[in-house]
Amino acid sequence: MSKKDAADAAGTNEQDAAAAQAGKGRPTPSRKQAQAANARPIVGSKDKTLQKEQRRQQADARERARLGMMEGDERYLTVRDRGPQRRFVRDYVDARWNIGEMLIPMMLVVLVMTFIPGIVQVISLVVIWAFVALAVLDAVFLGMRLKRILGEKFGEDRVQPGFRWYAAMRAFQFRPLRMPKPQVKRGQRPE
Repeated sequence: MSKKDAADAAGTNEQDAAAAQAGKGRPTPSRKQAQAANARPIVGSKDKTLQKEQRRQQADARERARLGMMEGDERYLTVRDRGPQRRFVRDYVDARWNIGEMLIPMMLVVLVMTFIPGIVQVISLVVIWAFVALAVLDAVFLGMRLKRILGEKFGEDRVQPGFRWYAAMRAFQFRPLRMPKPQVKRGQRPE
């Protein structure tokens, strides 16, 4: 054993002896006492009126958030929907007629047409696939136009990624079901 190791061992022994003499001044609690001291209720208060009030407050907060989101209030929007570029994309999509909006009603018509036997089934399938292709093509052209417009308005290097997908998904939804609700009328282009 080296001199250094011996000195470290002696220093440790002296510290242990000093701690043993000082003591902590009280007996070690039993496991039962320690667990009881750390016990916390898993759920909140069992007071029914307090629980009812908390539920009412949470419901009010959710309703405020829902209404704020529907109105396009930035405080209540999801991260995906926030910012001036996303607002511009939403307004641009809401101001135009989109082929994708009519996709679901068209699919319902085709579904009914498939119950008619014969050539009508084949024609209905061709029509729906042609309509899907037109809707996708419309979304591609929408993305190209938005890229140019956003680049001019906000700067080429400052355009947020994912705006094409965001615009396309909004264009494929029914106008009344879009969230946040459309803030512009059809034909009213955003500045």
